[in-house]
Amino acid sequence: MGVKIRKKGKKFYVFVNYHGQRKAKCVGTSRAVAEQVKEKLQARLALGDFGFFAAEPEALAFGEYATRWMREHANLHCKPSTIRSYNGILKLYLVPRFESVRLDGINRDAIKAMFVDLSEQGLSRNTLKNVLIVIRTILNGAIEDGIISANPAGKLGKFIPRDGDHFEVSPLTREELERFLAAALEICPEQYSLFLTLARTGMRLGEVLGLRWGDIQFGEDGNDKNRFVYVRRNWVEGQFGKPKSGKERRVDLSRQLRAVLIEQRDRCMLDAYLAGRSSIVDELVFPSKAGTPLDGGNVYARYFLPAIGKAGLRHFRIHDLRHTYASLLIQAGASLPYVRDQLGHSSIQVTVDLYGHLAPSANIGWVDGLDAIIPQQQNATPAQAATAEHNEEGLDVIETYGSPGVIRTPEG
Repeated sequence: MGVKIRKKGKKFYVFVNYHGQRKAKCVGTSRAVAEQVKEKLQARLALGDFGFFAAEPEALAFGEYATRWMREHANLHCKPSTIRSYNGILKLYLVPRFESVRLDGINRDAIKAMFVDLSEQGLSRNTLKNVLIVIRTILNGAIEDGIISANPAGKLGKFIPRDGDHFEVSPLTREELERFLAAALEICPEQYSLFLTLARTGMRLGEVLGLRWGDIQFGEDGNDKNRFVYVRRNWVEGQFGKPKSGKERRVDLSRQLRAVLIEQRDRCMLDAYLAGRSSIVDELVFPSKAGTPLDGGNVYARYFLPAIGKAGLRHFRIHDLRHTYASLLIQAGASLPYVRDQLGHSSIQVTVDLYGHLAPSANIGWVDGLDAIIPQQQNATPAQAATAEHNEEGLDVIETYGSPGVIRTPEG
């Protein structure tokens, strides 16, 4: 009699070999749980209980399991926007394809064929990646539940065709941004500080709508560098949640924005005092008249679009203010790691993919700069030593500033 535990990838499996009968079962990602299952199986086998070897019920069809997984997992652990996205992908792409197919009957060839068909329908690479994420996640759940032993959707990203055109952000110029802000100040002055906050922090709209006065560190004065906005929450789908990346972050507060928000804060403090409230720390910075978070759709239709029209600018999205913020920072010489931290990207690769091409255009200057440190005579030992010194210094400079790198995304 033998009951053993083995780990495959991140999963633990219990293997039983009893008088020629063999069976394996995935018990999840916890070794402690696997040890408990092992002990129970050993005790059952010692008592002559061989139910573990009994035939298991027929595997569920994909459609039935997906519905159960959404109810028991996604609806409990995912953000509303993620749930909505999962439901949409299931309805449009996965259920029509695999609804009645048994989970253990879905193989890699079937999934590859689906992506070929979807690609031929003209779906973007980003949409195809989202479809892959959903089916892979659901099938991982089936592994956790012991229904299947391997995920046929694993490591399929390389089979998703690439888009012919790479997405590039289209930020405003500094002059266009100032025209927009001036128009907003003229036609909707009560929302000017909201648009300035979007433009000077790069925060997402939901993050700005969820901002509270207690999240802002103003510093002693405009020269105090300890001034920032602490991004703690996101207002989306009528609920407060975590920022998109799942992490809180600090965003530096510019002098101009600090002055505008201090003036607004002082007005709010006076209103609170007259109303008998002693603090506004937990109050929203940009509330509706009822004191609740503003509706993003109303902000867009009632204030944002009219301001664009007043400024005489091309149509752009509220999210493009975030792209503009990043673009202006990079053009001013900010490093990509700094921009990543300000925007709250999950990795530097996201920042490079979105904004790398906006880095200062003097790309050839990095190479030309090397010419200035090459000595005219290279055949003397002292000169060679000096060259090594200068080369090391030059490499330090390149390392410090980073080389220029090269869609909206799950983290943009």
